[in-house]
Amino acid sequence: MLTETVLNQSYSLTEEQISFYQEHKYIKLKDVLDQETLNYFNRIISEKVDELNEEDMPLAERTTYGKAFLQLFNLWTKDEAIKELIFSERLAKIASDLMQVDGVRLYHDQALFKEAGGGITPWHADQHYWPLATDKTITAWIPLQETPLEMGPLEFSAGSHQILEGRELSISDDSESQIEKRLKVTDFKHVIEPFDVGEISFHSGWVFHRAGANTTDQMRKVMTIIYMDKDMTLKEPTNDGQQNDWDTWCPGAKVGEQINTPLNPVLYAN
Repeated sequence: MLTETVLNQSYSLTEEQISFYQEHKYIKLKDVLDQETLNYFNRIISEKVDELNEEDMPLAERTTYGKAFLQLFNLWTKDEAIKELIFSERLAKIASDLMQVDGVRLYHDQALFKEAGGGITPWHADQHYWPLATDKTITAWIPLQETPLEMGPLEFSAGSHQILEGRELSISDDSESQIEKRLKVTDFKHVIEPFDVGEISFHSGWVFHRAGANTTDQMRKVMTIIYMDKDMTLKEPTNDGQQNDWDTWCPGAKVGEQINTPLNPVLYAN
């Protein structure tokens, strides 16, 4: 097991960083995790993804969504070592401080492994899929290795949480073309940058983002943690994805009430 010191040491944000996030609804932070920690979780998470992955269809035969990444959920419930990362107070406090809330709960985690030769992840907003009553949501996007542009790092349309058009679109060729068309007639900056070792991004549920193809011969390995305000309430689902998320990630939660289930523990509170 990894020593918990790195995962639970505080990471100090500046007022400028918090203001940047509040304006743009994304931020990239350097040196959040060290090389030793990343190497450890790269190995542990890769082994678990290999064990659980059931995708056997060749890349060329998959849909655009299927080509984008191998996707496995809530690995914290399947491996005690991975749970150390997902329950990291260091990461949860960053999420809470950026959102300016009194604490955060876990919504769920996802491993997103983009295979060598894997395709684009189309433009989308995550919260399209979430039956959550407010916009106090944030995702930590944690590359498990250095991620150059050729690997398909996450890209952002800074400040695009203000756009309502396109929120109703699931990840698809349609979302890529329609949202890209809408973003081209706005002044929102398209941020496309590599990720250094230990660099992590945080983005809001309504900010539009995408990722390029992985044109290397290596797997692009990323772990994500989705946080929500610890006082988040469940809203009535407005699409099938939100109904599925309610059933899967918030089982037993009730519309209009705080989402307080065994799958949604508080990870940090002031």
